[in-house]
Amino acid sequence: MLRVGNSVIELVKGDITELEVDAIVNAANSRLKMGGGVAGAILRKGGWSIQEECDRIGYCPVGGAVITGAGKLKARYVIHAVGPRMGEGDEDDKLRSATLNSLKLAEQHRVKSIAFPAISTGVFGFPKERCAKIMLRAAVEYLQRGSGIERVIFCLYDDETYGIFKKELESIKRELGQ
Repeated sequence: MLRVGNSVIELVKGDITELEVDAIVNAANSRLKMGGGVAGAILRKGGWSIQEECDRIGYCPVGGAVITGAGKLKARYVIHAVGPRMGEGDEDDKLRSATLNSLKLAEQHRVKSIAFPAISTGVFGFPKERCAKIMLRAAVEYLQRGSGIERVIFCLYDDETYGIFKKELESIKRELGQ
């Protein structure tokens, strides 16, 4: 756990759809079609109403984020963040933007707790080490400005990804003197 101002960043290993938070983040594609990976799990547990809302929105650019209800999930909202595909160019900035835009959208909806997956590390092929560094540092930077968000959780599905994020979080803690 890392304290940043009045907020905390924490890591959890497990299933993001089971978390009791105000919002969970979906690793989305630009067309907002929920198929496999995190999106598929959200759709299966949350129900078709989430996809119907995505269809009404229709599109989100890479690096952007949109919000829908969470259907039958424990969360109130799903924030659909569109991460980059490896090889499309400018991937680091796009992932950073997707993270920051998700946090801004959460703030606009008075979300107190939000959970992120490791965006773009599945079928989009983004390296997990780079993902951890970019996403964790973007969250720290955002929270350092002052935020109403109390908890930012990174929910990692497997031991490998959890270990990578844990190592990066420890590095950030040392840099910040915690």
